[in-house]
Amino acid sequence: MSDSTTTSGGLDIEKIRADFPALHQDIHGHPLVYLDNAATTQKPWAVIDAVRSFYENDCSNVHRGVHALSQRATVAFESSRTAIKAFLGARDSREIIFTRSTTEAINLVAHSFVRPRLKPGDEVLITEMEHHSNIVPWQLLCDEKDAVLRVAPMGDDGKLILEQFEEMISERTRIVSVVHVSNALGTVNPVEEIIRLARDKGVPVLIDGAQAVPHMKVDVSALDCDFYAFSSHKAYGPTGIGALYGKRQHLLEMTPYQSGGDMILSVTFDRTTFNEPPHRFEAGTPNIEGAIGLAKALQYIETIGIDTVQAHERSLLAHATEAILEVPGVRLIGAPQHRAGALSFVMEGIHPHDIGTILDQEGVAVRAGHHCAQPIMQHYHLSATVRASFGLYNRVDEIDALIKGLHSVREVFG
Repeated sequence: MSDSTTTSGGLDIEKIRADFPALHQDIHGHPLVYLDNAATTQKPWAVIDAVRSFYENDCSNVHRGVHALSQRATVAFESSRTAIKAFLGARDSREIIFTRSTTEAINLVAHSFVRPRLKPGDEVLITEMEHHSNIVPWQLLCDEKDAVLRVAPMGDDGKLILEQFEEMISERTRIVSVVHVSNALGTVNPVEEIIRLARDKGVPVLIDGAQAVPHMKVDVSALDCDFYAFSSHKAYGPTGIGALYGKRQHLLEMTPYQSGGDMILSVTFDRTTFNEPPHRFEAGTPNIEGAIGLAKALQYIETIGIDTVQAHERSLLAHATEAILEVPGVRLIGAPQHRAGALSFVMEGIHPHDIGTILDQEGVAVRAGHHCAQPIMQHYHLSATVRASFGLYNRVDEIDALIKGLHSVREVFG
């Protein structure tokens, strides 16, 4: 591997990599090259230590105890909510709801915000490039309510056809739900323009930010979106935790998605009085250590600087795009002008799963499959692609290792 320690953007890459213990291992006799960050990122010591410290010192339930451990746990948990609010540029920490994932956050909006407003013949507008998590909840809801799921198309370049998207916003549209960055293509959607178009017609907007938060500055107040969802595990935090930002006025009107402990003010056998948001939407014992770890992950990104991260990853993406096209038989899928985090490709005559298997034998971890975005695959008449996705700790020589591995794949298959 390269001895270079500083990128052109001033990022001390070796210092960063020292923070991630999982990166320092051999796979099948080769140094690990981890290029599956769009699925899940590795975790820095700051996150690992924060989770371990909670279990070693403060392990207790939140909001329910007067003893010291419970109070410390509650302070840490609610401080994490405040940290997420600051990271996203929200105005009020009460606009941040802890969820299990982006998937749960979208389901929460579908059931608690849209469902009561959806009538037969009403419409939900998404795009062709959505993750299954931003398709299936809307399908189920539209089936239940006899509503219509409308899908705005993309071009072969992997870019949303904005003119058609605008035309599809109608007086029957009850919500627009759009991915910020495509997990399968890396396309960065013009969410500012999408939100403006919807706002002009009085339509609320949910943004799936799972693939955006680790790669670029997100300011929900500046965007003026109604909801924004993301997951911890794609942003260097623990698995099983995520967050939903929702405008305060919406949250106050929404009914609970799940019910049980900690989301109530009082219960009798006659009636239940629900807590105020965000607690109204956080039934049961939360993933306390996950929330603490997520806050530490976001603070870690802030320490480096999201602009520095973005510049570094853009450099990696540019190098990878140029280098991969020199491999015989390789075809990149999509060519959006604005891309972040990931490249998808195929090799002529070779199944993506075979490519992924051979690369793994050389220590290179990529994702091969439909990436929970089967409509995108159908658009390109493919069953699967190979996806290489990048994080703040990746180096140029790791991309070179990927390219070397692809040449090995070509040699194996002649």
